[in-house]
Amino acid sequence: MKEEIVRAEGLRKTFSLSKKQQKIEKTHQAMKVAVDGLSFSAYRGEIYGLLGPNGAGKTTTLRMLSTLIRPDEGDAFLCGKSIVKEAQAVRDCIGFMTGELKLESFFTPDYLFDFFGMMHGMAKDAVAERKRELFHRFGIDRFAGVRVGDLSSGMKQKVSLVISIVHDPEIVIFDEPTNGLDVLTAKVVTDFLAELRGMGKSVILSTHIFSLVEKLCDRVGVIVEGKMLREGSLAEIMDGRSLEERFFELYLATGGVLQ
Repeated sequence: MKEEIVRAEGLRKTFSLSKKQQKIEKTHQAMKVAVDGLSFSAYRGEIYGLLGPNGAGKTTTLRMLSTLIRPDEGDAFLCGKSIVKEAQAVRDCIGFMTGELKLESFFTPDYLFDFFGMMHGMAKDAVAERKRELFHRFGIDRFAGVRVGDLSSGMKQKVSLVISIVHDPEIVIFDEPTNGLDVLTAKVVTDFLAELRGMGKSVILSTHIFSLVEKLCDRVGVIVEGKMLREGSLAEIMDGRSLEERFFELYLATGGVLQ
């Protein structure tokens, strides 16, 4: 029997909208429901993909799971710990990475890795060993002493990745893992996600890219306007067709409009 390692129960999150945001959203509503009663489960040793268009609530969901923002309603349990009541324990068992992670340009990868290892309470020798392993795996070795501001965008992404998993977490959460990456760096990242699964880790990722889900994910949750339309194994979701075809079938069935 598969071991459940992530369980989200009725997550809901709303945000107030400024007049400018209302204009952008083309609404007169002062509040936006970003996530609306979302529930799903993910299991140890699998890659779970949240698939949906921009604005579907994927990033908000992952930020709640990562304890960066607190849900208005509902809860989620990661490694058996509540994001509402046991936030620090959740942080200890997860690594979270987003394309919006900005590293201080003045510092070097070497310094930043040591700093975040210390923040996680790791011993110096454990940090050093982990650094040797990850810097070699991602080709960061010869850039270890170069300031982040002088690195290429692809190398910055690799440094962000290794920093997010410095403490060897059980669950790795990625928001749009290949956004803005060149094809070579994207391949390095996706290969590593598959390696994590092979090591028995659990990966939760969000994306709007069908090919990425088809390549990597064991199970999928299709999310639109903050609600879960369908959840299941990749084969169950696709139902003998392409993922793109099935997604738009589900989307249009909700009254969605292609513009």
